[in-house]
Amino acid sequence: MPAPRPAYLEFFAGGGMARLGLGEGWDCVFANDRDAGKAAAYRANFRDADAHLRQADVWDLSPCDIPGRADLAWASSPCQDLSLAGKRAGLDGARSSAFWGFWRLMQALDAQGRAPPVIVIENVAGLATSNGGADLTGLCAALAEAGYAFGALEIDAALFLPQSRPRLFLVASRRENRALCAPAPVAPFHSPRIRAAYARLPDPLKSGWRWWSLPEPPRRNAALAQVLEPDAAVAWHHAATTERWLDLLAPLHRRRLAEATAGGERCVGTLFRRMRPSPGGGTVQRAELRLDGVAGCLRTPAGGSSRQVVLVCEGECARTRPLSPREAARLMGLPDAYALPARATAALQLCGDGVAVPVVAHLERHLLRALLAPGRLDAGARARPSGVVEADADAGGASAVGRHLVAEPALP
Repeated sequence: MPAPRPAYLEFFAGGGMARLGLGEGWDCVFANDRDAGKAAAYRANFRDADAHLRQADVWDLSPCDIPGRADLAWASSPCQDLSLAGKRAGLDGARSSAFWGFWRLMQALDAQGRAPPVIVIENVAGLATSNGGADLTGLCAALAEAGYAFGALEIDAALFLPQSRPRLFLVASRRENRALCAPAPVAPFHSPRIRAAYARLPDPLKSGWRWWSLPEPPRRNAALAQVLEPDAAVAWHHAATTERWLDLLAPLHRRRLAEATAGGERCVGTLFRRMRPSPGGGTVQRAELRLDGVAGCLRTPAGGSSRQVVLVCEGECARTRPLSPREAARLMGLPDAYALPARATAALQLCGDGVAVPVVAHLERHLLRALLAPGRLDAGARARPSGVVEADADAGGASAVGRHLVAEPALP
């Protein structure tokens, strides 16, 4: 008989992006989100959702709501109070303090002998520096007190997808495996921000820190233009709207656009509005331009940024339009078979609040499965993550994103 698949809990599950990244080699036995729209998206995409999804505030849950003893708990708690785009209230903020509701449950499970041996806490990279580093230090102290070794990784989705999206992953384990640790920080996942966070830890906490070792993924070979819909399939702004966007460009960004379009070739980029300091004092609204084949970080209105706009230039002709929900989903690594909310705002909110699927898959493949007891993942170790296709190093060089993920297996 094959070994049973490992079980996991997904808190603040959103649309189930961590579930897609973990893949079919794992069993989700409990998922939670308080947002009705996200819970509806989760149910629309996972046939077994009614058996384990609880739409509730994490503070309203009790250990009785959580079945059995899971191998892993994944928590992507709200980031608005930690994001660099927010007000940086830290873990005491009204929403990010939801993390402590999750931790209260982990403590209660521990008292019953049911604490997961592996925990992943995912959040914005600003967690490393919020409240002068006190927030991350507090999380490490809580993990150490509960008997976990821990370490942080900063992983940018741009390694896998054409979207700049750095995120911090605090991985904690009660199962020691020094073969999974480097003796010192290693780029790119142990960024200067992570190294500085470690340096701030008190010496007793440093003894519990692990420099988790991950291989760098194959070089990404998909660009933003490859995830976009055909020009004829989308609605473009009126010329006056495009002019207003171009008028918001700062001088530096104007020069970049002029240089990129000087040869008359097709040029694709993204624009998004930001408030920036004005030379005369105060602030001024600017349009920030990216032309490097990578979209800016997808955010929600609550995250402090407007919806991104696609800019296409061909010769002297410039056109703009909003980034579509399906394009945003592709930038998160979601397959085209993934059912998005019907309303564009809800779909963009879902994507902007999520975790990039290929990043989770990389963590699962190279760290999380190995942290479990030997043989624990034999049943599903070779199962391809559902909805995730890594970049192929074949002669064609076409990545999953370049193919719009059209060959993915059916959603579980």
